[in-house]
Amino acid sequence: MHLLIRWLIYAVAIMFLTYIVPGISVKNFYSALIAALILGLVNAVIRPLLILLTLPVNILTLGLFTLVINALMLWLVASIVKGFDVKNFVAAFLGALVLWAVSWITNALTK
Repeated sequence: MHLLIRWLIYAVAIMFLTYIVPGISVKNFYSALIAALILGLVNAVIRPLLILLTLPVNILTLGLFTLVINALMLWLVASIVKGFDVKNFVAAFLGALVLWAVSWITNALTK
């Protein structure tokens, strides 16, 4: 149940991105649901590998490079999911920042 609620929250957050981040568009809520699912899978599988591979850069930037990795993951998901589009890296970066804030708030409320 907890996982389902988080999935719906992320889907709503992805829909919300279209209103606050120029360059991100979502065709419908179904596309947002699929994007949230794929983003969760990508963050669970690919993101840890990228963080490990970029560990020296991450240490030098005091962890801020993780935001770049999150933006790349969002951009990757946009290239996979039909109906979810991220125009450029700046939009992906701003979208990743918003999704990070949503994740942080969700984690704080569910613990």
